[in-house]
Amino acid sequence: MPHLAGIHIAGVSIAGLETCIDLPELRMAFDLGRAYDFALARPLLCFTHPHMDHIGAVGWHCSTRAMRKMPVPTYLVGHEWVAEFDAMMQAWRALDRSELPHRRIAIGPGEEHALQKDLLLRPFRSHHRAPCQGYGIWKRTHKLRPQYKELPEQEIAALRQSLRQSLGPERASETLLCAQEQLELAFTGDTRIDVLDSAPELRKARVLVMECSFLDDRVPVERAREMGHVHLDEIIARAEEFENEALLLTHFSERYSSAEIERLLERRLPEGLRQRVTPLVEGRRN
Repeated sequence: MPHLAGIHIAGVSIAGLETCIDLPELRMAFDLGRAYDFALARPLLCFTHPHMDHIGAVGWHCSTRAMRKMPVPTYLVGHEWVAEFDAMMQAWRALDRSELPHRRIAIGPGEEHALQKDLLLRPFRSHHRAPCQGYGIWKRTHKLRPQYKELPEQEIAALRQSLRQSLGPERASETLLCAQEQLELAFTGDTRIDVLDSAPELRKARVLVMECSFLDDRVPVERAREMGHVHLDEIIARAEEFENEALLLTHFSERYSSAEIERLLERRLPEGLRQRVTPLVEGRRN
């Protein structure tokens, strides 16, 4: 998988069977429906919802990392099903007769988890048959406030020193700088197209990773919505809303081959959107 808008994304996603969206540069992944060797190197897994094709391999991940004496993994789980997740892991401890050490963090929309000094992970509500949340990775930068931008560098340095002495380093920074945030990447998990309305910031994410389970009239739009999924017809109808630099479409139904997915997207997507869309077809039949 090539870099999309400068971000390395890999993984596999086949509706009903398996999903894992891998971000190797950040050493993290979204969901883990099957046991992948590459996932063992990811100490942070962020789960969208508890369907088996998205969480089925978490016990394997935890056990194998422990067996190989790797650091304890961290699992982010939605509040709605955290009790069931804990019960599942407790059952696996009893069955496996091992401790399965891990750090479980309950998180939901309105909360955040620090990834790096300048990167924050924030969940948002997705719309599926089971409680589901997507995740956005936000980059925070600090820039001079407008009133200071025209000052010479020497004056800015002197002002910074003066403010540090009078206010302290933290208050001085707040006085000189203002924080700006950019949504670098968003992953919807399983969802209806309604997520674009409940989380409109997704339309401006540099990279949007969004499911698109059905591509033609073999499954009509209303049936796709009943199952809690996106249909290509809905993306086409809202093509002008996507301001993203790149879109990675995932979670295609098993009924489509890789070649058929690429052919349908090429034929059906409007040109302005088609140029920015990449389908995730790794692991599928040709």
